[in-house]
Amino acid sequence: MTRTPVQHPVGRRDRPAYDRASLLEVAVVVFNERGYDGTGMEELARRLGLSKSSIYHHVSGKEELLGLAVGRALDALFAVLDEVPDPAATATERLAHVVHGSVEVLAAELPYVTLLLRVRGNSAVEQQALDRRREFDHRVAELVSRAAAEGGVRDDIDPHLISRLLFGTVNSLIEWYRPDGGLPVATLADALTAVLFDGLRAGPGS
Repeated sequence: MTRTPVQHPVGRRDRPAYDRASLLEVAVVVFNERGYDGTGMEELARRLGLSKSSIYHHVSGKEELLGLAVGRALDALFAVLDEVPDPAATATERLAHVVHGSVEVLAAELPYVTLLLRVRGNSAVEQQALDRRREFDHRVAELVSRAAAEGGVRDDIDPHLISRLLFGTVNSLIEWYRPDGGLPVATLADALTAVLFDGLRAGPGS
């Protein structure tokens, strides 16, 4: 006897299942592609294959998604800044550690850091993100000052300018670095830290 295959109607069971984390992952991709201001809930629902009400089951709206995304990037950066791998480390060594670790964060959280760097302060969530970025920059500048005082970095350039130059270089990686491009992040972080702290000039006998 031949059995007739059971045909299930297309419905809720055929929609993709998302939790809060996977929903955020897709939303960040869309925000980076279309711009946060240019992305509506209708577009997010279409890309997710969900109804808007299904999205609202997880978050209050796209502003909460933005807050979660940039918060994830900032939390990772501050974790590197707060980390003390060696209590006996000099300020210069700690500064180099922060730069090296920030490259690793950028590679690990590339879509989230990319979105963070595109925030312009057009909403309360964006303004809060900018405030935290300024706090990060200020703390790095303090570390630069301490490194200069101990003779580890030059002291004839404003520490805040050095901080901006350091992280301007780190942040530029979002424009070209791809984790699947064959360049290991450890190699990238080592090279960038060496160039920033030791320069490009070849030493004697090189």
